[in-house]
Amino acid sequence: MTKDEKYIARCIQLASNGLCNASPNPMVGAVVVHNDLIIGEGYHVRCGEAHAEVNAIRSVKDKALLKESTIYVSLEPCSHYGKTPPCADLIIKEGIPKVVVGCMDPFSLVAGRGIEKLRNAGIDVTVGVLEKECQRLIQRFVTFNTLHRPFITLKWAESADGFIDLNRTEGKPYIFSSPLSSMLTHKRRTEHSAILVGRRTALLDNPSLTSRHWFGKNPVRLVIDKDLTLPRKLALFNGEVQTIVFTRKDEASCLPQTTYVTLDFEQAILPQIMEELYKRKLQSLMVEGGSILLQSFIDAGLWDEAYIEKSDALLEEGVKAPCFPKNYRTLTEKKMGKEFKFMKNQPV
Repeated sequence: MTKDEKYIARCIQLASNGLCNASPNPMVGAVVVHNDLIIGEGYHVRCGEAHAEVNAIRSVKDKALLKESTIYVSLEPCSHYGKTPPCADLIIKEGIPKVVVGCMDPFSLVAGRGIEKLRNAGIDVTVGVLEKECQRLIQRFVTFNTLHRPFITLKWAESADGFIDLNRTEGKPYIFSSPLSSMLTHKRRTEHSAILVGRRTALLDNPSLTSRHWFGKNPVRLVIDKDLTLPRKLALFNGEVQTIVFTRKDEASCLPQTTYVTLDFEQAILPQIMEELYKRKLQSLMVEGGSILLQSFIDAGLWDEAYIEKSDALLEEGVKAPCFPKNYRTLTEKKMGKEFKFMKNQPV
């Protein structure tokens, strides 16, 4: 690993701290190095607050050293005015002579302009250090800004023989998760802007879809209810978390923190839902069920990653788990006494 790679790797570590709060902005980390010693570091903590470069520069105690330092940043410094001033302007103002950038910013208002501004000011700029790793760090941001839809994660738990539940019209769902693996699911919920289930899952399972077993914010709850037949006593409508109901009816909701969004059910509804989430700047979506809804995302190719928790239990019959085409690579890992499968929407 080169010296530049070492410091960009530290930027990536720092940036990851913003996973739950930086959205819809990208996760970014920055370090200031003087004579091969880190004298300042920071990351973008929360949308609307200071960017990584600002926090890193602020953390430097002796500002006179900035004129002899290099600032490393995982993503190209911004050059436009948004909720905060341009980071490129601050770097120029502080007289930092060298900038090392992990990857360019795909956002149209930046897209090379920050690098150009720095170079025009006489600053030595290196671009593309650990580029793939830095691009992977901002994959949600890239997906949102290039495909105009949220980054989509599919998640479910299934039996050893490939069922996600018993066949039932009432009663509680079959529980495959342990308390620890359930906690992991709640952690993943805090890392997503929104969470979606279908009508049948909402009715039979009565899920809260919150992150109550992990510290962090709750995702916006989404449910598809074509004819608005779901009982109002369901946990989804308790008013604790913002909830959006997709329906064909043109009605206003009288439920607390609940909004009805009208869709044309004569047309494919998933693209309509994606458009609505993009408008609402919900950058990432977790789809938790049921099987038909999950399969519809797979069949439409409308997903980016999938997490499947495998249980040792055998149901022998029940609701079949969703299935992927065979040309996808599956990574398997064991933790907390459970087997987890991870897939990316990248055919082999």
